[in-house]
Amino acid sequence: MTDTQKDPTPNPVGRRTVLLAGGATAAALAVGAAAQHTPTTATTPSTEPVAAAAVCTLTKQMTEGPYYLDGQYVRSDISEDKTGIPLNLTLTVVDDDTCVPLKNALVEIWHSDALGEYSGFVGNNGHDEPDNGTFLRGGVLTDSSGVAKITSVYPGWYRGRCVHIHIKVHTDVTLTPDGSFTGGEELHTGQLFFSETITTRVAALAQYAVNTVPRTTLAQDSIYDEGGAASGLLTLTPLGSTTSAGYAGTLTLGVEQG
Repeated sequence: MTDTQKDPTPNPVGRRTVLLAGGATAAALAVGAAAQHTPTTATTPSTEPVAAAAVCTLTKQMTEGPYYLDGQYVRSDISEDKTGIPLNLTLTVVDDDTCVPLKNALVEIWHSDALGEYSGFVGNNGHDEPDNGTFLRGGVLTDSSGVAKITSVYPGWYRGRCVHIHIKVHTDVTLTPDGSFTGGEELHTGQLFFSETITTRVAALAQYAVNTVPRTTLAQDSIYDEGGAASGLLTLTPLGSTTSAGYAGTLTLGVEQG
């Protein structure tokens, strides 16, 4: 399955009791950059290559893909019981023109598990596993500094795409009694990407190596355009001395308001 195609007869189950695949159609690709971007590169012996935060730069919008589900939970930990190494994301949302942080913006992410399967669409990457329609999906509101922190696991891969995470930024959402959200304005739809050096190490771990679908590299991917942080490339920092300890991922998202 690929993000460049529409849902090719996915067989989603319903969210919660009966999951509904109520995602919007794929967003159009848009590109932009502000003049103030001065990228830097953080380097350590165990984390190269990594990408610096794109401060005051319009982060490129990218396709939503066919695996979005509406109304996911507002929660800081989306990992549930999924196998994989820890991934702690710190995402800062700013206005790309003024650099002012956006508080109370909902940062929503969704991605595949170690087997390359999305909740709500399990089986599209050739694996059979339980599907509750919520694993590795959810979002949090940014704090007064525009920061959203989300705990997940390092994603796997599926045919035709490199390892990535989908992301949306919404404003003025309404939180619902069941812990999800509705309404608001969607300011940004994009994707987050990972260093190929680090992904190669992760892919060799036992919980990821069971995914025998051929892996598309970052350079081979049809969506990532080599734009670094402005195109969603995360800065990755190890959480421990081994790959299995996991990574922290950071990025500043510049979004257009109005």
